[in-house]
Amino acid sequence: MNGEKYIGIVMSCIEKAWSTQTDTFDKVSALIAEKIKAKRNIFVFGCSHAGILAEEVFYRTGGLAVINPIFFPGFMLNTRPITMTSSLERVEGLGKIILAQNHVSAGDLLIIHSVSGRNTVPVEMAIEAKKAGISTVCITNLDYSRGVTSRHPSGKRLFEVCDIVIDNCGEKGDAAIKLDGLAEKIGPTSTAVGTAILNAIIIDAVEKMIADGLVPPVFMSANLDGGDAHNARIFEEYRDNIFYM
Repeated sequence: MNGEKYIGIVMSCIEKAWSTQTDTFDKVSALIAEKIKAKRNIFVFGCSHAGILAEEVFYRTGGLAVINPIFFPGFMLNTRPITMTSSLERVEGLGKIILAQNHVSAGDLLIIHSVSGRNTVPVEMAIEAKKAGISTVCITNLDYSRGVTSRHPSGKRLFEVCDIVIDNCGEKGDAAIKLDGLAEKIGPTSTAVGTAILNAIIIDAVEKMIADGLVPPVFMSANLDGGDAHNARIFEEYRDNIFYM
């Protein structure tokens, strides 16, 4: 069945991404560890479904407490009509406003997820971030992005304006499965691959922090005995680096 084929494709994408970009992942995990050690701030952003990665890695069991999502109401999946998210992602000037209003400042780290990497807002955010001395990492699909034109006035796509580029090694258009009798492909891979990559990078960052003698601010489940007290201590120690409370 094609469901099994899809699982195989997702696993293959994860394996390809990880095995072909070892040095890149090591740089990103080292950068995250460095920023936390220096008490700088870490942010994750994406529009529409790309924003699921930001939801995945903040305020959750086994996650770093200092990962801050950037949520803009017009890009969330509860936006109605949902088609507005596609229109807003192309609006010039909006990325600059979002960046300026979310506590991101020089010395911080901004991770941007955009599969096509062509739309105005994520490209603009990366450009403005670099101007402000903010480190930028993007998770994108290089094959896909190289095959489309930019919608940003600069003509640049996301991978062309970020400090570090991660390729999710997915299909053009994101969907991976072609079924007989259906013109469109089905089964997007970017969320499954992206969350696996980002969680793996965070694990390596935590390992680096431990090696440097730092106690990483990792959440415990609030449903385990002692979890609430443990998390409260983290909130207090890192209150200047947490912006989602």
